[in-house]
Amino acid sequence: MAATALPPLPPQFKSIQHHLRTAQELDKREPVVAYYCRLYAMQTGMKIDSKTPECRKFLSKLMDQLEAMKKQFGDNEAITQDIVGSAHVENYALKMFLYADNEDRAGQFHKNMIKSFYTASLLIDVLTVFGELSEENAQHRKYARWKAAYIHNCLKNGETPQPGPIGMEGESFADVEKEEAGSSSLHSGTTQPTSSSTYEANNIPTSNYTGIHIPPGAHAPANTPAEVPHNTGVTSNTIQPSPQNIPLVDPSLYSAQPAGEVRLTPEDFARAQKYCKYAGSALQYEDVSTAVQNLQKALKLLITGRE
Repeated sequence: MAATALPPLPPQFKSIQHHLRTAQELDKREPVVAYYCRLYAMQTGMKIDSKTPECRKFLSKLMDQLEAMKKQFGDNEAITQDIVGSAHVENYALKMFLYADNEDRAGQFHKNMIKSFYTASLLIDVLTVFGELSEENAQHRKYARWKAAYIHNCLKNGETPQPGPIGMEGESFADVEKEEAGSSSLHSGTTQPTSSSTYEANNIPTSNYTGIHIPPGAHAPANTPAEVPHNTGVTSNTIQPSPQNIPLVDPSLYSAQPAGEVRLTPEDFARAQKYCKYAGSALQYEDVSTAVQNLQKALKLLITGRE
């Protein structure tokens, strides 16, 4: 995609290094998500330092990459419409989170799962391009970063991690970002392998953490970056999608009648449109359950004026 190579990353932009690396990893598989990763890096970089010559040079080249992508995918609604783009990025971030969470709950601890947790947290960062994070997404981000740190720390010390949601009070993500930062390079627009990337947790918690609510039957998309690549001869760790629990369609929707004269506000129409976009994005990953749930929400809102 990006013919314009990036110059060396200025030290001031260390915090966006991993978002740019994620963009490079997703250029072929998920160009829309890669685009928004770069847009997040651009917006964040502008806030950090847009005056220093080396920073201005870097941001200028990054802008060239964004313009090239926008020209290439200009007919894609996920690029031209924020509401579609937001749904697309959020759906993909959640899929990565769910893949890692399912592996964690099954007691399957490995580097791919750790990376998926951490990458999911980076993609939730990217959602701030579209506005303030929802409380749920903020919790997912915090939990995913903490889980990556906790599991890696356990594996490094030869300990068995505790599966599933557990307490994480008082944990810091500084070591995660610090050590991960030393594992890759963005010089000249290239990315180095992250085989030596490390995550740290200061303490192993003991209390329960119940802030994460995972929908049943969720599974990772077929092209989740953390999966074992196809045609490698490796089959023992290949992740098989979990069976989906398709929600029953609310029978009341078949015979629902407007309660009097329903007057939908512009906000109602926007919410209904958002549900439909979420459903469309879910179908890209063959996630029927999420698609059905969101379509039902849209239909109920349009018929009754209530959610």
